[in-house]
Amino acid sequence: MADSVLVGQYVETHSIFHRLDPRTKLVSIVMLMLSFMMLGTGLSYVVATFFVLGMLLLSKVPVHFFWRGLRPVLFILLFTFVYNAVFTKGTILWSWFFIEVTEEGLRIGLRFVWRIILLILLASILTLTTKPLDLAYGLEKLLAPLSKLGVPVEQFSLMIVIAIRFIPTIKEELDRILLAQKARGYDLTVLSLPKRIYAYIPIIIPLLFTTIQRAEQLSYAIDARAYGNGKGRTSFKRLQFQQIDYLAGGAALSIAVILLCLKIGKV
Repeated sequence: MADSVLVGQYVETHSIFHRLDPRTKLVSIVMLMLSFMMLGTGLSYVVATFFVLGMLLLSKVPVHFFWRGLRPVLFILLFTFVYNAVFTKGTILWSWFFIEVTEEGLRIGLRFVWRIILLILLASILTLTTKPLDLAYGLEKLLAPLSKLGVPVEQFSLMIVIAIRFIPTIKEELDRILLAQKARGYDLTVLSLPKRIYAYIPIIIPLLFTTIQRAEQLSYAIDARAYGNGKGRTSFKRLQFQQIDYLAGGAALSIAVILLCLKIGKV
């Protein structure tokens, strides 16, 4: 159940990505995401796709794990595709009453969906191959120069990582509530889609209540460990760039430059 949530989980597979410095992964992923946002030609989409597939293979995370993680956003992807296919003006391929599907709409919708999938997979590779504490430490080190301007870098990095980690936690709590209702003879899966959406409304209150309880317990645990504002704290694990980090960063930079050149050259 909880493994259907792609973002926020960590899977130990002893791959190359697991050995990378978290700062390398953060900078590389952000750089790749920015380059993916500028994808415009068919060749650039093909290059980006093969690169992401290569990253998935190198991560050694089972492929079916990624598929289960993408399932929750299938509705959003389908809606995005249909919306662009119907509401984009152009050469009409099929029409029914006031609904018109255009060639340009299909092309734009496919590219939007393709891009969203690539971005989700990139984000998932980061969280699946990096422990939350390592991610927080790497983010804190990257943002360290901002602390001279009075920015609470330590608190900000911890807040981001906790928010990411809470995604599968909330999903687990939702599964427990649904399982408890099913044990009482109330199965939401047998209901029609409109009734199922309406049935989820009463679940929001206990879900919010348990989420607030977990957040409160987490705050008590942080206070009990005298974390404070995080400033001046040392770490047992020291981050240090290795040769593999320079190779990985160079590969990410090369792909970003290639995609940018394809965008400028319209290839």
